[in-house]
Amino acid sequence: MQRREVLGVLTAAAGSALLPGSFAIGEPTPGANSLPKEKVTGIGGIFFRAHDPKMLAQWYQDHLGVFVTPQSKDDPVWNQQAGPTSFTPFSEKTNYFGDETKQWMINFRVGDLDKMAAQLEAAGIAVKVDPTTYPYGRFARTHDPEGNPIELWQPPNTAAMK
Repeated sequence: MQRREVLGVLTAAAGSALLPGSFAIGEPTPGANSLPKEKVTGIGGIFFRAHDPKMLAQWYQDHLGVFVTPQSKDDPVWNQQAGPTSFTPFSEKTNYFGDETKQWMINFRVGDLDKMAAQLEAAGIAVKVDPTTYPYGRFARTHDPEGNPIELWQPPNTAAMK
């Protein structure tokens, strides 16, 4: 399943209340000890290697509003809005990330794709906005200064998700 199809499923599920187990294919087999399983509550961090971590952290803060891990109690923390999140392993041979040497791609939800693209382009950052509007939203692609792919996603009815 393509990433955009997965995001479409997530968008539809979020619109109809995302319930625990709603993506389950089959019912779990009851065992002698059928206590509810603990589940993660969201992404607590994204960690990756960089040639110049300080420069890259500043780029993400300046252009996308993402703050790095605070180093003191007075440093700002990046707080995400609640919303659908796609967690999708891809085949190691995928072309979806662009550069085949890149092992990851991050997808950021945005409230207004056109404004975000214009903001990035005004800063000299190339952005390719997909002209197609999908049932599950709109997309654009850019890269950070180290060439890591970034997908920007504006879900449909973004105002309803805020």
